[in-house]
Amino acid sequence: MSPLDPQESAASVTALNPVTEAGRMAPKEYDAVLLASFGGPEGQEDVIPFLRNVTRGRGIPDERLEEVSHHYRANGGISPINGQNRELKAGLEAELAARGIGLPVFWGNRNWDPYIPQTLQEIYDAGHRKVLMLTTSAYSCYSSCRQYREDIGMALTETGLDGKLEVDKVRQYFDHPGFVEPFIEGTAAGLADVRAQLAAAGTPDAPVHILFATHSIPTRDAEAAGRSEDEPRTFEEDSAYAAQHLASGTEIIRRVEAGTGLTAPWSLVYQSRSGAPHVPWLEPDINDAIEELAGQGVKGIVIVPLGFVSDHMEVVWDLDTEALETCAKLDLAATRVPTPGTHRKFVAGLVDLICERTVANNVAERPHVTKLGPWYDVCRPGCCANFRSEKPTIAGADTTVGTGHDPYPAAPAAAATASDTAATAAGRGTP
Repeated sequence: MSPLDPQESAASVTALNPVTEAGRMAPKEYDAVLLASFGGPEGQEDVIPFLRNVTRGRGIPDERLEEVSHHYRANGGISPINGQNRELKAGLEAELAARGIGLPVFWGNRNWDPYIPQTLQEIYDAGHRKVLMLTTSAYSCYSSCRQYREDIGMALTETGLDGKLEVDKVRQYFDHPGFVEPFIEGTAAGLADVRAQLAAAGTPDAPVHILFATHSIPTRDAEAAGRSEDEPRTFEEDSAYAAQHLASGTEIIRRVEAGTGLTAPWSLVYQSRSGAPHVPWLEPDINDAIEELAGQGVKGIVIVPLGFVSDHMEVVWDLDTEALETCAKLDLAATRVPTPGTHRKFVAGLVDLICERTVANNVAERPHVTKLGPWYDVCRPGCCANFRSEKPTIAGADTTVGTGHDPYPAAPAAAATASDTAATAAGRGTP
């Protein structure tokens, strides 16, 4: 059976989750789609202004920003993310057109042109009134979900569009087949590639380890991820952010082995740490993990950028440059698996997520490949808290602008007492 065969995990894909069903929003007649992303500089002159936007409100001087700009400077001041979003937008438009769905796609960024407030104004001026947002972040934490909800809430307030323009968002899609299956395909190919490298070196049976890499976040934010008022579940490692990665990683490993017979021990690692040194962030760092694994006799590394949608700067610098250089220094066979990018399954999956929410062309099923999903359409009260300040948000039961949501019903007793320890320890070793 192919590792991409959807029948392989049909039971988990179709089963309803009684907890997250409480956060399901009824379909609406949306008339536009907003692709929201992080943004990035597109030239050397953009780098410092971009970093000022990213760090706004923190009082970081330009001298310090210049010190941390090296990865952008080394790439001509250009982040790949804007080009990739242009390609993704075109892919979404083509897929919608192929299905006969007449929804225009607009694109807005958090930190660079085109900015979200201007994009919302453009949407409104074009005559649209009900907008469905999808973001380039698949997981649950403040920066991946709530901050986008705040960006829209603040933009609606600043532009005077609150009460005039309605904006909702699709669910976090960490376990949607369209996001996971490109990683299954890539992990299978990556494992085969590293095995081939080792065979060419005369050590075909040498130990190999798979590293699922994602962006580190402050420990406090990780603990708040998925935490909300009356959340009836507990999560592995006490964090929905970590649990979602572990659950998807477990499914990827299972599907790769079922489809190819290849497998290896694996672990979740983190990258791209920033901020004050005294503030704890999620660990282990990928480079520390690689060095430790090498010391344990591992000879091959497969890096899977599970936390990322496309090959933006955190991938091409932190993984393709720094992590692969660490592997080379330690004489390890290594490869980095592609991100979903514009993979046809990923683009089709995003359109399926849109169609889950529309009246016309509605897709009734909400596929998910882990027991954690499908995630909420409407976030629970206080989910992924902002510890700095209160800001207007959309798409939450505690929303203060745009569309609200009825109070969540009490969770079923069985669901309320169950612990969602999504990932199995079998085959996984923390370096």
